[in-house]
Amino acid sequence: MAVFSGPLQALIDEMGRLPGIGPKSAQRITFHLLKVAPEDAMRLAEAIIAVKERITLCPRCFNVAEGDLCAICLDDRRDGTKVCVVEDPRDIVSVEKTGEFSGRYHVLQGSLNPIEGIGPEQLRVRELLLRLDDEGITEVILCTNPNLEGEATAMYLARLLNPLGLTVTRIASGLPVGGDLEYADELTLGRALEGRRVVEA
Repeated sequence: MAVFSGPLQALIDEMGRLPGIGPKSAQRITFHLLKVAPEDAMRLAEAIIAVKERITLCPRCFNVAEGDLCAICLDDRRDGTKVCVVEDPRDIVSVEKTGEFSGRYHVLQGSLNPIEGIGPEQLRVRELLLRLDDEGITEVILCTNPNLEGEATAMYLARLLNPLGLTVTRIASGLPVGGDLEYADELTLGRALEGRRVVEA
């Protein structure tokens, strides 16, 4: 039952629709916004409006972009022969933080999930295939999440891409740095063993 009415309750309701925000957090954020200076609240409102008006999806890789192409597609210093396939634009941030990849990206905008009705047609798979010849791509790195949906998506893409004569690789997954073998599940430990590499003395 709504305790408040009018714009106050409307804002609480809208805040509650955000991911990870429950009813109590929605109330807390709303009352915080009531207390801040009007210019601070307006800055937040203007930032939300600006994002909705000016941010789109890059027509080449489907990363977020302000303008025709995203900043990564516009960067001529990047290796256009290598493409890292991710599920979501946020995944690009994680890969970029490693400093280990200097190619381009392709964002699928999700992963295969038959239960939720998400098949290859709902993802940006066709657009990936069209890029291969146009851009002279020689290696596709499958960087989907190491969960059931991400693995299914990677396997589907590998079956699709391998016959095309490309190098198709999958990111290794295994134990986190600082983790204990005692607490690792069988699948994670199995992946770590599978992805082992030679130790140079």
